[in-house]
Amino acid sequence: MPEFSDEAEVTRVAKRETRAELLARRRALTGPARAEAAGRVQAELVALVRRLRPRRMTAYVPVGSEPGGADLPEVLRAALPADAELLLPVLRADLDLDWAAYTGADALIAAGRGIREPVGPRLGVDAVTGAGLVVVPALAVDRHGRRLGRGGGSYDRALARVSTATLTVVPLHDGELVETLPAEPHDRPVRAIVTPADGVRTLDDGPGAAHGVAPHTSAGRTRGE
Repeated sequence: MPEFSDEAEVTRVAKRETRAELLARRRALTGPARAEAAGRVQAELVALVRRLRPRRMTAYVPVGSEPGGADLPEVLRAALPADAELLLPVLRADLDLDWAAYTGADALIAAGRGIREPVGPRLGVDAVTGAGLVVVPALAVDRHGRRLGRGGGSYDRALARVSTATLTVVPLHDGELVETLPAEPHDRPVRAIVTPADGVRTLDDGPGAAHGVAPHTSAGRTRGE
């Protein structure tokens, strides 16, 4: 049997290789394909938001080839009740995530690596705990709800603060739901994904599934695994 340190290194190498492959696939997507995927993902998330009517939710500003489109926060805010909050992440120096309210595209600033962040008052790392819907990015998700991110661990820290009863959703391109992903002990699973072809899909092996959580529905195309 290999030593634990060897096993951990094998997992880290597998993550790097899988991450590189997924990023290459995304970069190969044409502009029209990205735009079509963004429109479909937005429509599914809007339908989900209108159904759940959360008092607070979190999302992010997609960049580059990430599904959802750069205007995703504006689209989601328009779908929320008038007195509800949409929080966006603010990356801290220690790579943890603070949060601030989204008040409009003109209140976003560039924050490096193409990321855009809100300029409003910081609400603290625990602000995510009050969210009724949490939308987070990933390069892929497997059928156990494990997600593969960019490698910084920021969203794993945030997800560790979220109740398993809260719906956590990852927008993906078609083909990015996979059978299994390499995972480390700190990796936190999610409960659902949204893809252009299949809409919002709950993951039976994700957090909360063992407790009989019912599938959430959006635009009529949601399915459980």
